[in-house]
Amino acid sequence: MAINDWPAEERPREKLLKRGPGALTDAELLAIFLRTGTPGKSAVDLARDLLGQFGSLRALLRADIVRFCQCRGLGNAKYAQLQAVMEMARRHFMEILQRGDSLTSPDMTRAFLCAQLGGYQHEVFACLFLDNQHRIIELEELFHGTIDGASVYPREVARRALQHNAAALIFAHNHPSGIAEPSQADKQITSKLQQALALLDIRVLDHFIIGDGVPYSFAEHGLI
Repeated sequence: MAINDWPAEERPREKLLKRGPGALTDAELLAIFLRTGTPGKSAVDLARDLLGQFGSLRALLRADIVRFCQCRGLGNAKYAQLQAVMEMARRHFMEILQRGDSLTSPDMTRAFLCAQLGGYQHEVFACLFLDNQHRIIELEELFHGTIDGASVYPREVARRALQHNAAALIFAHNHPSGIAEPSQADKQITSKLQQALALLDIRVLDHFIIGDGVPYSFAEHGLI
């Protein structure tokens, strides 16, 4: 049955307009992006098939162009559209966080860091440099590694913090495996960074690990 033949309250687009995007499933959101299905399948059916093939929405969004375009119903145009949407989301969060307000929303910080780091296939360690009112000075991706880890150097972090005249920092790195739990190495490097920056009177406010689901906060778990 075509989506146009569904009851109005069950159609993804109408459901979004009436109840907001948070009310939709991953398949329904993806169906709105796809717009059309394939012969014999509605856009929602196609979206469900794609989520089944990739295993999750996150995996689909992270797919490279070759893997993405191998799927029926997708292609270069859809890949370009998806990349444009994701880049607009990243820029949207950057504009919000850089408009001069103090950084007071953990949820917005999480969403921004997810948009920035969630798509990498390898590990990336980033720093948010903040002034003494916790306004963002700059976000920098300082270290890139393999899927197994990134080498993080406290001296380089301290050097960049001094160059930015930062009063505080928030660290973030992604786990390409999707498991947003800190390893023993994550805990050790965070402690080393705290100690090095404390000598310069620079505070470490948090360290987020980006994976599947809600990012892990060191501060919320009493590790900072």
